[in-house]
Amino acid sequence: MVSQRVVIKNPTGLHLRPAGILCKEAMKYKSLITFSFRESTANAKSVLSVLGACVKCGDEIEFVCDGDDESEALQALINAVDSGLGE
Repeated sequence: MVSQRVVIKNPTGLHLRPAGILCKEAMKYKSLITFSFRESTANAKSVLSVLGACVKCGDEIEFVCDGDDESEALQALINAVDSGLGE
């Protein structure tokens, strides 16, 4: 299991379009991929779960990846968030 914290840079947070991009990236990997925000944990492969977390610009989340390709998955998600998730 690997984890890393990242700050969301999108001006509008994780609304539908960036949440979809995040999920699409997460679904490329076999590992279980979640993220923690405040007291909740969201499934990064579920758009509804990501939207339900209500993550805004400047919020810090912690990705947790567990599985065969966990390191690659974590790095891909960090890169996606750092690149702005399509915005």
